[in-house]
Amino acid sequence: MLCRIASRIIIEMRTEAIATVRINKSTLRKGLNFLSVRDPDLAGLLQTLGPPPIWAREPGFPTLIHIILEQQVSLASAKAAFDRLAAVIPQLTPAAFLTLNDEQLKSIGFSRQKTAYVRNLAESILDGRLRLDDIHNSDDDTARLELLKLKGIGHWTIDIYLLMALGRPDIWPVGDLALAIALQRVKRLQMRPRPVEMEQFAISWRPWRAVAARLLWHYYLSNQFPRTTRTKTTPMITSKA
Repeated sequence: MLCRIASRIIIEMRTEAIATVRINKSTLRKGLNFLSVRDPDLAGLLQTLGPPPIWAREPGFPTLIHIILEQQVSLASAKAAFDRLAAVIPQLTPAAFLTLNDEQLKSIGFSRQKTAYVRNLAESILDGRLRLDDIHNSDDDTARLELLKLKGIGHWTIDIYLLMALGRPDIWPVGDLALAIALQRVKRLQMRPRPVEMEQFAISWRPWRAVAARLLWHYYLSNQFPRTTRTKTTPMITSKA
């Protein structure tokens, strides 16, 4: 019991120490080295596939729209809709988005729900309820609590934004289908892990869980992933916002 408590304290101390770290080529390498020591299965992936891409996105309103579009659909479908939106509004600001009517947004590829979500997001930024600069400078938990106040922005959307746009190193999107499928294969599990089980698997990967996520996505997208067990969708698909 004392050993478990001591291990948890050490992990929490390391997590606090790394709170200001952002993922770049240097920190990605540090995270991969750490994971290789901690987990032989991840070490094997790294040896076989090499380092994963960083998959960085620009922080801000457009990226949040893009991630909302990715909810429950393939990345290709979401990108096509986002590209159509960018063609209509090259300078994609909250005020500019609110000039589009329902029919325009439907033709671009927005569902009724996603239209409501992004309009609420735009209005929240304009009226000051959501201050993205504050989100960007907040710790993970504070940023999550603020973003959860917005309808249509759930844990998966927040995880992807924190992980890819803000480069946070210890984000672990337990609601991501591709990660669950990759983890099932890597850990040779009979059943796809549930979110609570994914949390347990990732405890020893802290404070570099976002690097583990990148490595597992890298595996999912690779030719090494068994085609017979692969889903028809692309990665980072979830049934939740």
